[in-house]
Amino acid sequence: MRRYFPIFLILVLFSASCVTSYQTTSLNFQDYRVEKGSAVDSSIVKMLQPYSVTLNATMNKVIGFSNNYLAAKQPESALGNFMADCMKLMAEKKFDKKVDAGFMNQGGIRSYIPKGNITVGKIYELMPFDNLIVLQELKGSVLQQFLDKTAADGGWPVSVGLSMGIKDKKAVQVMINGKALDPNETYVIANSDYIANGGSDCDMLRKIPKQDKGYLMRDALIEYVTTFTNQGKPLDYTIENRVTNVIN
Repeated sequence: MRRYFPIFLILVLFSASCVTSYQTTSLNFQDYRVEKGSAVDSSIVKMLQPYSVTLNATMNKVIGFSNNYLAAKQPESALGNFMADCMKLMAEKKFDKKVDAGFMNQGGIRSYIPKGNITVGKIYELMPFDNLIVLQELKGSVLQQFLDKTAADGGWPVSVGLSMGIKDKKAVQVMINGKALDPNETYVIANSDYIANGGSDCDMLRKIPKQDKGYLMRDALIEYVTTFTNQGKPLDYTIENRVTNVIN
């Protein structure tokens, strides 16, 4: 074997010397503005027509009904309550595990729920990202840090079973399942994988193990709305003083 080593070394050196490296020196591009008055390419329209029909049929499918117009606002909103409850309740169903609280990051809410019919397309507008629902087990002291972060942001949606006040940009008077937050207790929370991985400056969650079943938040929302419809109920959410600003 030893007599082949020099040949092998020469081949390696020769191969390495043949690697070419490229570096961009200039970039040319042209902007195209798409407006209502833009010319229509009939061949493209014809090509996309079959896909358009199928897509519109899916997105226009009515899955529920809302008695009220639901929009995002802080420190609490009916829309946020709906989404946070979905995180908690659908996570419990999917993971077959008791969840103490579910959360929805305020910045992740990208649309609204109209008064009237709720379509699949409206849920896609509300949650356009492929974020997943994940579970984490947090010490109460870490949960307090997370809630302080949400308070500093003006309040994030929290699920049924949790309430808190905001004072001096801190979470105060935190209650979970009817009891005061215990810094030494362990709580199971449902969050998006984005937040659990430290997104939106939630670094306190990043190193905590995550339970993940590949369950999209968007799919959970569609299923949650459908459960109301299957029970013959409209989506009927209101403000419940889950998150309030403490004046005194």
